[in-house]
Amino acid sequence: MSAKKIQILPLNRVEGDLELHLELRDGAVYEVRSVGTMYRGIENILKGRAPLDSLVITPRICGICSTAHLKAAAKALDMVFGVDVPDNARRVRNVTLMAEQLQNDLRHSFLLFCPDFTHAAHARQPLHAEAVQRYLPLKGTTARQVIQQTKTLLEIVAVLGGQWPHSSFMVPGGVVSVAGVNEINQCRSLLRNFRRWYEHRILGCPLERWLDVKNRTNLFRWLEEKPAHHDSDLGFFIRFCAAAGLIRPTGGYRNFLSYGAFEMPRQTAVKRINGGKTLLPGGFVNDGVPATFNQEKIGEDIACARFTGYTGSRHPFNGLTRPLAATEDDVKYSWAKAPRYHNLPAETGPLAERVVAADPLFIDLVTPDGPSVFSRQLARLVRPAQILPVMDTWLQEIGHSPEGFFTNYAKVTDGQGFGLVQAHRGALGHWLQIENGRIAHYQIITPTAWNASPRDGAGRRGPWEQALVGTHIDNPAQPIEAEHIVRSFDPCLVCAVHTVAT
Repeated sequence: MSAKKIQILPLNRVEGDLELHLELRDGAVYEVRSVGTMYRGIENILKGRAPLDSLVITPRICGICSTAHLKAAAKALDMVFGVDVPDNARRVRNVTLMAEQLQNDLRHSFLLFCPDFTHAAHARQPLHAEAVQRYLPLKGTTARQVIQQTKTLLEIVAVLGGQWPHSSFMVPGGVVSVAGVNEINQCRSLLRNFRRWYEHRILGCPLERWLDVKNRTNLFRWLEEKPAHHDSDLGFFIRFCAAAGLIRPTGGYRNFLSYGAFEMPRQTAVKRINGGKTLLPGGFVNDGVPATFNQEKIGEDIACARFTGYTGSRHPFNGLTRPLAATEDDVKYSWAKAPRYHNLPAETGPLAERVVAADPLFIDLVTPDGPSVFSRQLARLVRPAQILPVMDTWLQEIGHSPEGFFTNYAKVTDGQGFGLVQAHRGALGHWLQIENGRIAHYQIITPTAWNASPRDGAGRRGPWEQALVGTHIDNPAQPIEAEHIVRSFDPCLVCAVHTVAT
């Protein structure tokens, strides 16, 4: 039995800085540590500030998902002030978050994930030359088009919210921007153009045809149904994953968490998916068994995180962010904390959304053996197919609804609230406490904190740590197999950990 220790420093093409420390035995991963290398200080920066400052500071956590952080912060303040949000404001909040989500899904897929298909480790694959033609960074045909198309799509956020990134148009009670007929028409035109491109280039078929794919058998029948399906980027992704063995399940947990996505207007033609107050339902699936989501079951463990102040797990309302100086400590090895749901690690993201919503295709793909690189990335690639028609409906309803965009409220000097959203990478939460008119406590749990968490006090690994265990590595000098797995979670370490100047 042979053993070898390697370190990936850093893992490139992720948002932020990430180290993977892998130990191999007989060519397979038997030990792993996911190391967030930067301290996050945003929670402490917010202490003592005016409550509305959170609407300006938290969107600057990340340049890709700033609208998601803005919405979580606004929802926390909605709760503190006890204010109801008008339907039009819900639509604007949802549509802007959806636009940002679509750009993230496609940029991650084709600018961060698929370039691994061009790696020398895949040079013997018969599809390698085509992968280079499509996805070579800055040169591939699809890569260039994705940059152009997603840049145009983000104009929807700028039109409705004033700017992107780091906008602050969401406030307690609604939004401060009022969309007129011209703005709505402009957004619908941008959306139609993007939909045409997505159907032609990415799917190779109308949205409606793709949404008829309900199981694994349907998926491969769809692939061979028409040349347009086979030759589309989705078709190529399926073919390459099949050839490279990426459809096989990886190791890891079968626990999936979703907070529920996109609050429904009271009056709308859009239908909820599987009930609930949101377009996509919230919930927790533990090894195939679904359960109702309850935010009180969320806790953060710091046993292996570089923080101090408590032992065990604490709910974010009682959590602390007290950093320890980086040391050679063999126990505390990451600046990311370890979020747990009912004391269990949980994967979050597009695949978790589909599993919690009982989507038959993705239930079939993860049953009985669990998730794979393929199922995670497929969920991200096809998420726009459900989102695009909803966006258009809500834009139309904004244009025809007489309702306003803001509800006034009475400020309070003491209170607490939380804002939970499904951000692009999964479950995002902000927890806020106000005392004497100032922020006394603020805690943020990001999707990557869930997925990239270190071990907890019980020794349980985080989701992508566990997914790596047992992975065979052909070439330790080029561990592309490990990189495929981690990138399928769409890492965003700049959300999970941050630096602060002192």
